[in-house]
Amino acid sequence: MTTLVTGAAGFIGFHLIRRLLNEGHTVVGLDNLNDYYDVTLKQDRLKLLKPNERFRFLELSLEDRAGMATLFSRERYDAVIHLAAQAGVRYSLDHPHVYIDSNVSGFLNVLEGCRHGSVGHLVFASSSSVYGANGTVPFSEHHAVDHPVSLYAATKKANELMAHTYAHLYGIPATGLRFFTVYGPWGRPDMAYFSFTRAILENRPIDVFNHGRMQRDFTYIDDIVEGIVRIMKLKPQPDPTWDPLRPDPATSSAPYRIFNIGNNNPIELGHFIRTLENCLGKTAQLNHLPMQPGEVPITCADVADLMAIVNYRPITPIEEGLARFVAWYREYYSVTAN
Repeated sequence: MTTLVTGAAGFIGFHLIRRLLNEGHTVVGLDNLNDYYDVTLKQDRLKLLKPNERFRFLELSLEDRAGMATLFSRERYDAVIHLAAQAGVRYSLDHPHVYIDSNVSGFLNVLEGCRHGSVGHLVFASSSSVYGANGTVPFSEHHAVDHPVSLYAATKKANELMAHTYAHLYGIPATGLRFFTVYGPWGRPDMAYFSFTRAILENRPIDVFNHGRMQRDFTYIDDIVEGIVRIMKLKPQPDPTWDPLRPDPATSSAPYRIFNIGNNNPIELGHFIRTLENCLGKTAQLNHLPMQPGEVPITCADVADLMAIVNYRPITPIEEGLARFVAWYREYYSVTAN
């Protein structure tokens, strides 16, 4: 297969491309290498991918309408894995316009490319944040998600609506994956586990929101990639049982499907920090703070559909996943053990 992966220099994109290349796929990777976080980290990820002759990288922004049109006109892609986006809930409070530019306008350019380029299957990244004010746990794809509590979440919900529209109008097979707190080696520095590790090693206090009582469905990167690979090989089909009088948000009369992809095992932040302390061999200095705007107290993925359809089963416990991350962090940043 020839696969286009957007967000190629990003955390999930990098790991996915390594997996696809190892399986013999040809991959075109797109990224604009913006400075939302350390560009050097993105470049170092790419350095590990570029030697493979079946990988080709293109520096391009999703918002570049002409550039995106050219990208899709030059080559046909069996699958497009759309992972590029402006990430971060808290960042969206102060930088709202960039989320519309990248996550909405940019996604429209991806959809138009899929439409005119006859793409075989579009798999796009959504987020657990779309569940917003929904208090029913575990979160199910079959629940309505009409009350986002951050602009980032709203743009991800918009992506799901836009993809469904193109699946309905143009028959583009589209699958949305709602990721739940992905972590692991080569991760994003803006994520809590990354910033906590850096602060603890530098003897600085860490900010613990909601006094450590938040719960997150932490999902190790290898488990996420396994789910993506299984899904990309399975094009969604119209659901023959879909009822417009009782519409199921997860399926459609169009070739469209939404899946959660998570660990189905929420971990309280306090336990997460203690596990990280054990991996680091150091005690954290805690600065307890109230809940921040745009955050939710718990995320937990119902992954029954993914298990039933592609036999997806996350297998990495938090103790093992954090140990792998800490080992990578020490090696990458040349931090010796205490």
